[in-house]
Amino acid sequence: MRVGFAKLPERVAVIGVGILGASVGWNLSRHGAEVVFIDAGQPGEGVTDWSFSWVNASNKTARKSYFDLSVAGMAAHRELARAIGPDSWWYPSGHLRWADDPAAEAKLLKTAGLLAERDYRVEVYTGAEVRRRLEPALTMPGEVPVVFYADEAWVHGRHLVGRLVGQAVASGAELRSGTAVCDVGTGADGSIRTVGLSDGSCLDVDIVVNAAGPHASHVAGLVARHLPMRREPGAITRIGCAQVPVHRAMHAPHVEIRPDGDGSVLLHSREIDALVDTGEGPAQLARRLHESARHVVPELGNSRIAQTRVAHRPIPADGFPSVGAVPSVPGYYEAVTHSGITLGPVVGRLLASEILSGKRDELLADFHPERFSP
Repeated sequence: MRVGFAKLPERVAVIGVGILGASVGWNLSRHGAEVVFIDAGQPGEGVTDWSFSWVNASNKTARKSYFDLSVAGMAAHRELARAIGPDSWWYPSGHLRWADDPAAEAKLLKTAGLLAERDYRVEVYTGAEVRRRLEPALTMPGEVPVVFYADEAWVHGRHLVGRLVGQAVASGAELRSGTAVCDVGTGADGSIRTVGLSDGSCLDVDIVVNAAGPHASHVAGLVARHLPMRREPGAITRIGCAQVPVHRAMHAPHVEIRPDGDGSVLLHSREIDALVDTGEGPAQLARRLHESARHVVPELGNSRIAQTRVAHRPIPADGFPSVGAVPSVPGYYEAVTHSGITLGPVVGRLLASEILSGKRDELLADFHPERFSP
């Protein structure tokens, strides 16, 4: 439906088909734009598939505008589940968090209090209540306070990307997977004209959306744009289980655990991430994660390590999203952020609207790419 938008661009190249690229492209396609998805790999199989994939705003309190955008992201997921069906991607089962030392516990409860003041849904249980009511397989002290964020969720990112791209392609979008962008051509006025691919082809386009995740800085460089990024690797391990013993995402002391679909549990830890650059390989990191997890969920002691990967988080230098137009390069837009799972659907909707209407939403006011000077 094209009502309410300015003249549609002839062709939009979305570079990177993780959750952000898929969401932007899906929203553009459903409003009648001609979209071509481009990815060096396969849709959803990069960092989107190798993240904790936790939909939340409870971990986004450092800046109010970031919190508000994340709350909007949570709402956008619920709307998306109604629009396309939850299928095998949407798991709104809440999130548990607890600590094992007094300082961390005090910080956790202080954050919970702040969130409650912002009308964020917060419930506090004891460990014994959690084992009795929510997660019987956990081992934790009976008196420890456990914060339950009931409106949070986890997402199977690869499945969601597959649904969005599949619907867009069925509506006329084009998918170029397994080929990388090696050149972005501009006209005499500096505006976007072409995209050159590693397979030798060259596409005529009006718009480029840089949703290339960890490679976003490289793509920005193709238009002489400086996009500073942090280097933050993260180790993710999948554990194969005969029966998944947990029902929701959780931050336990020293390890994060969530279900990952039938027969699988996913593990992550910031403490283990800190060891990535010390020379330990993925297999050693996986064993450490597995050991930490079995102290929280003893049943995982009998499970096997199935897959491990070290992925690089796409985080702009100041830690916040870079979303929107770059006026110095007409036709070039960015959609680069950590927490892509939380923000994907809302950023996809807002950026597509900005591309089609020329109007920027107030939710994105603090996250304009122009804040990074050349």
